Amino acid sequence: MQKERVIIIGSGPAGLTAAMYIARAQLNPLVIAGTQIGGQIAITHEVENYPGFWSEEQTPTGPELVEVMQKQAEHFGARFDYDEVVEVDFSKRPFYIKTYGNEYEADGVVVTAGASPRHLGVPGEEEFIGRGVSYCGTCDGFFFRGKDVVVIGGGDSAMEEGIFLTKFANKVEVIHRRGELRAGASLQKRAFANEKISFVWDTVIEEIKGNGVVQGVQTRNVKTGETTPLKTDGVFIFIGHYPNSQFLVGKLAMDEEGYVITDERYRTSVPGVYAAGEIQDAHFRQIATSVGQGAGAGMELEKWLAAQE
Repeated sequence: MQKERVIIIGSGPAGLTAAMYIARAQLNPLVIAGTQIGGQIAITHEVENYPGFWSEEQTPTGPELVEVMQKQAEHFGARFDYDEVVEVDFSKRPFYIKTYGNEYEADGVVVTAGASPRHLGVPGEEEFIGRGVSYCGTCDGFFFRGKDVVVIGGGDSAMEEGIFLTKFANKVEVIHRRGELRAGASLQKRAFANEKISFVWDTVIEEIKGNGVVQGVQTRNVKTGETTPLKTDGVFIFIGHYPNSQFLVGKLAMDEEGYVITDERYRTSVPGVYAAGEIQDAHFRQIATSVGQGAGAGMELEKWLAAQE
């Protein structure tokens, strides 16, 4: 059993910021980072909306921002374990945390496990993951050079990834179940101005078809009920996220969607356990807000630990 003063579960913007603040308080936190450090921003191509990290010459990438954040946290004494948490026990202190490779005890915990992309849940989706179905344009766009793809969704992520995919794809068709986008005005303007992007409104995907690889989708207009086959080489799905809170069921109070419930100081239902970022934020879900939440959680945990002493 490895004893730690503070453990941070997750390594997205909230986790990396919490690690920096807690490390600066001389608590030498251990970050259980998962298999890929950085969370969702690690697979984000361009970051245009994080203050102070931008230049006219070049828009920074998600991995570049992650690298800087990690180095900053390590500079102050944070350490990283590239493993995943499979079990926790917050019923008594020290808290118990189990990963695939180790077991830990910790006096304080910050949960920043983030969120994962939602699936459509239609026939063919699971079958063709990695063979035409993707949830990350930044990761897989290169494989669709000169091909036609569809993007499912109408929010910021769908537009950001759709615009990025035009660097490779011959054509990008955005299929959205509503008659207007939910993305921010700036992203909408860029998407509508891109000659490679077209839109299919009031439409959902009912099935993904292919033979070894994706070859097309079956669509249905939600207003008329009309079904239409559509040829495509790739299906990129951006319809929201769900919190990565499965390992916390029964351990912390959560809402009906599985988001950890916190107060204004990022305290969970268990004293000494804090949560920040998309594990508890279903509304804003931005890098900047996650950074602020991580800072708040780190500061509050440090104060709580000092009070215990």
